[in-house]
Amino acid sequence: MSSANILTLALTVTFVSVIPHSSAFWLFNVVFPPNATQPLFRSNDTPPLIIVPGNLGNRMEAKIDKPTLVHWMCYKKTQDWFPLWIDLNMFMPIGVDCWIDNIKLVYNSSTRRSTNSPGVEVRVPGFGQTHSIEHLDTHRLAGYFHTMVQHLVNMGYARNETVRGAPYDWRLAPNENEEYLSKLKGLVEEMYDQYQRPVLLLGHSMGCHYVLYFLNQQPQAWKDKFIKGFISLGAPWGGAIKTLRVMASGENDGIPMISNQKIREEQRMVTSNPWMLPFVDVWPKDHVFISTPNASYTNQDYQQFFSDLDFEDGWNMWEDTKNLTSALQAPGVEVWCMYGVGLLTPVSYIYDDKYPDSDPVEYVYDDGDNTVDTLSMSQCKRWIGQQEKPVHVTEFRGMPHLDMVFHHKVLALMQQILEGNSDTPEEIDCRNDNVQKSSHRDS
Repeated sequence: MSSANILTLALTVTFVSVIPHSSAFWLFNVVFPPNATQPLFRSNDTPPLIIVPGNLGNRMEAKIDKPTLVHWMCYKKTQDWFPLWIDLNMFMPIGVDCWIDNIKLVYNSSTRRSTNSPGVEVRVPGFGQTHSIEHLDTHRLAGYFHTMVQHLVNMGYARNETVRGAPYDWRLAPNENEEYLSKLKGLVEEMYDQYQRPVLLLGHSMGCHYVLYFLNQQPQAWKDKFIKGFISLGAPWGGAIKTLRVMASGENDGIPMISNQKIREEQRMVTSNPWMLPFVDVWPKDHVFISTPNASYTNQDYQQFFSDLDFEDGWNMWEDTKNLTSALQAPGVEVWCMYGVGLLTPVSYIYDDKYPDSDPVEYVYDDGDNTVDTLSMSQCKRWIGQQEKPVHVTEFRGMPHLDMVFHHKVLALMQQILEGNSDTPEEIDCRNDNVQKSSHRDS
């Protein structure tokens, strides 16, 4: 084993040992994900499928030739592309500074566009393939969609043929990702032509908003011809309250090697975070998302929120993105909307006088999937009766946000849909499953 592999393995073992089981950090909760079920049958009579991952949900690579460095130990120039997301070495003490400087965006308030850091090129590998969304690192340690894709293969799907991934630069909101949306449309049409069957789209978390935005841009006649339907998993349809904390004080999601305030520098520089702020038309105007000794912030106070953070670009980013999907225009295709409920989920963050350079000291909780609240995720119900195509809603009681992509009950329901059985139950109880899983992890 090479020294690089030894270091990566050592880092992974360290992460697994120090991150608490209750951590919400979705990436490392899926290191060594559960295996897919064994093949039950093989069928060539299922719709081709495209998977659109969530935020942070696919690999990215970089090549650099930088004019300046944030630290003398950082690389200034590389000849080849190297992993930008995710490379476990970035969690080393100096590595995180180098990584933030490489991955952060530079927002131009005049052009209202974002660019990479000076001297940095970024690309998304594997469009149309699944490897970039199955594992987020080249060592295949951080799994994401691997269990789902393997389950599909066991059903009779073929990687990079009948099931394909559509990774993207998740730092950007769709108004700055026009090339990706064009490629996604081309991929749909290519698969339709190849298999002579309409294509099913599947999204997780923020990826569902990308799918919704994409579908809203297409004529109904195009959707009627090319799209079989849309499966959404854990979508924050009304926005995500957590993004307010991310931009205010940062959120390292339980990784002790990186401070919240350190990671905040990168988190403020992506336009997809302001896009996902709680939507004004969904949340009550008097709901306080962030409370400090000096101010309280509702969805009526976003401009003041960014002003108090001395983060004017954040306000501009929100202005640029607030109308992209906030109207929740019905997608115009058959929808299967699935999400977790029954878990305590923060809906308000309370800070002391050290705000914003400290963590919340208290939380107000409501129902959700431990990451996104039920009010937001259940907004897909509004499409029932708004479109001719059916809308099916299934709530998984006790289902955490990330588990949607590999839990066996979700995969079983997906299999039912792919086999042509459209009707789905309104609720599926997963509480005993999670107790057993927790006991197994703790043993």
